[in-house]
Amino acid sequence: MKSPKKIEVQFRTIVSPHQLNSRWGRRIYWAVLAATVVLFTLAFVFPLYWMITGAMKTPEELAQMPPTLIPADPDFSAFAEAWELFDIGLLLKNTAFYALGGWLFTMAVDVSAAYALSKLRPMFGNVILGAMLATLMIPPMVVLIPTYVTIESLGLLNNPWGLWFPAAANGFNIFLLKRFFDSIPRELVEAAQIDGAGPVRVLLSVILPVSRPILGVVSIFTVVNAFRDFVLPLLVMSDSENMTLSVGLSQTAGAVGQNAVMAGLVLAGIPTIIVFFIFQRHIMAGLTAGSLKG
Repeated sequence: MKSPKKIEVQFRTIVSPHQLNSRWGRRIYWAVLAATVVLFTLAFVFPLYWMITGAMKTPEELAQMPPTLIPADPDFSAFAEAWELFDIGLLLKNTAFYALGGWLFTMAVDVSAAYALSKLRPMFGNVILGAMLATLMIPPMVVLIPTYVTIESLGLLNNPWGLWFPAAANGFNIFLLKRFFDSIPRELVEAAQIDGAGPVRVLLSVILPVSRPILGVVSIFTVVNAFRDFVLPLLVMSDSENMTLSVGLSQTAGAVGQNAVMAGLVLAGIPTIIVFFIFQRHIMAGLTAGSLKG
């Protein structure tokens, strides 16, 4: 009786498992990992820290060279000053209103398009999807002028529809939704069709209830984009009563102190930071939910 052959496992890595399991290998590994995590954390967190501490400094301390990392005498009055000078309450209300409308249009258009491409399988569906994805390779600045001219021709300047229509169709959102819809078993759709459900009924009763993770991701992306978008709202919403948060801050920044500008930026960033920390698990779950067929 022949003895079983030994299976040799080859590791094609910079550091072999034998070296990694040694005493010095583990120490070096954890040291490099900790240093990498700390450096990347500082790179992302330090600008936020600098903005918050800058709002607590006086304009003279902000202009001091070399700069101070910790405020000598922290003062929170700049936040109240920024709230009044920038009229952040009105800007937040405007931005939230535009974000809500953009979210509703995005859900209606992108979900319908992804559902049609995934489950209804129209003729030349792959060509249509490829054309949508091709738009992601076009720099936004290239289509900015045609978009503005179209909005102006339709008489939608200083009108919420001028921001809602361009946000409705998004190739990246359609791609994410289609990938998730593809992972939904075909048997569920066929069972609903046997019971007499039409395409709209299948979408509302079968597809959407099991697609909450990816719908949450698309919703978060849409809301965050509405809060951070600057160039298009700057062109479309020129009336001071209709400005978004980012545009309103930029229009008034030259007339106030640097510490008040920093405070206004902190207040403007709070909504998106809260949304991220609340829904960060949903973001990762939604992005990976459609990666495997289930």
